[in-house]
Order: sequence, then C-alpha cells, then structure tokens
Amino acid sequence: MKKNILLIGGSYGIGQEIANRLKDDHTVMVASRTNDGIPDGVRHFEFDVATDDLITLDLPETIDGFVYCPGSINLRPFKMLKPEAFQKEMEINFMGMVRCIHGILPKLSQADNPSVVLFSTVAVKVGMPFHTSIAAAKGAVEGFAKSLAAEYAPKLRVNVIAPSLTDTPLAGKLLSSEEKKEKMGERHPLKRVGTVEDIAATAVFLLKDDSSWMTGQIIGVDGGMSTLNVN
Repeated sequence: MKKNILLIGGSYGIGQEIANRLKDDHTVMVASRTNDGIPDGVRHFEFDVATDDLITLDLPETIDGFVYCPGSINLRPFKMLKPEAFQKEMEINFMGMVRCIHGILPKLSQADNPSVVLFSTVAVKVGMPFHTSIAAAKGAVEGFAKSLAAEYAPKLRVNVIAPSLTDTPLAGKLLSSEEKKEKMGERHPLKRVGTVEDIAATAVFLLKDDSSWMTGQIIGVDGGMSTLNVN
C-alpha cells in the first residue's frame, strides 16, 4: 500500500531529490512557494511557511511521512550579525517547522509507524566560525526533535539529518566554481562535498519501514567531518 508523504519544500535541491526517489512507490505531495522543479507525478500545494497555515491544505486524512526542507545559509562574523538575523534564521529553520508539525500532527497520528525527518547541520556538533546564527537555529531543531521523539514514542518516529556542506542551490555562492568545490571538499575526510543524492538517500531510508527501530537520532551525513580528524 502506498504511503502518503508530505514535503515542505521540494522544488529544488534535497527536497526535489527526495520527491524523485519516492514518487513511483508512494503518494508524494510538496507544499512550497513555487512549483518550479516539482517532479512529474508529485502533487503540489502553493504554500509559504512564513505566512500560511498547513491545516488549510487539502491533504489526505492520513500522512505517513513528513519532511521539513526549508533552510538557510548565512555565514558571517558574529559582530556583523544583528539580533534580527538570528530571528530570521529561527523563523525559517525552527518556527516554520514547529507550526507545520503542529498542523500535521493529527494526520500523522492516523498512520501506522509515521516518520518525521528534519534537517540540522554539522555545525551544531562541531563549533565553526561564522556559523553562530544557523547553528543556534539548527541546535533548536535538534533539541526539539529529541523531545518530540520521546513524547510521542512509540507512535511517532522523529529523526534529524545533519549534513555538512552539500552541493545545492542554497550553497551556490560557496560552491560557485570547481576550484571552490575542490577546496571545500578537501576539508572533509572523504575529500568531497556532499550531493543531494547523499542526503536524500538517508531521508528516504528514515521515511521507510527499514528504519522502524530508529527515533530521536541525529544522523551525521557529513563526509566524516563531525567525527574524524585526518588532516
């Protein structure tokens, strides 16, 4: 039986790849601001996490899998970041996610072994300069996910993927040339930056029953960055 999978964001990057990998075997829905890049066979809802309410969408009564994809990259020295920058990061990465999960929870509760997949960053575990605002927001995501997983076990599974730098449109300025990609790749033990395929494969695994004994986990898909020092 096909599962109903809802992605918040999915018109490009990691979300698009997740939708592509699931659409043949599941009913995949994407809620995003635009439908550019939405794969064929995927239902699209026009939706803005900053202003819209998820409960207004015409969704099925049961949602088996939920993925929150919106994120940001704002790498600046702390002295150049005003408090408003931290508020913006929290709004995109955390508060938008909280509102969406609050809205979708009744539909997840109708499913058998539902799964929620969220995204963090390697910079939460490994202190990195110029990451204060995004690490703060994603740190909130990790703490929230563990608490939610504990509160709703065993009915609902909640896991987080924490990537290192991944070649997506969001990271376009950091990886705008082959020289930059090679330089950034050399910082990782596996000597390359991540791809959308690397991250999407883990997300799909967490959505499927293959991962039915996993919850409350922060999974580093980061080329070894968070645990190895080989330089």
